[in-house]
Amino acid sequence: MPLEAGLLEILACPACHAPLSDRTAAETPELICTGEDCGLAYPVRDDIPVLLVDEARRPA
Repeated sequence: MPLEAGLLEILACPACHAPLSDRTAAETPELICTGEDCGLAYPVRDDIPVLLVDEARRPA
């Protein structure tokens, strides 16, 4: 289930404070940082965003 639009509007990347975008790829929902130099991908587990830098996937 996708995140509510209102929630996505107020969430920001904890590392650089850029907005996040919602993406579901290969059954793994993620919130992707839209910052040019950041791009961290934060996992969404049980419909709850895990916005911890230590849990984020680095861009490829």
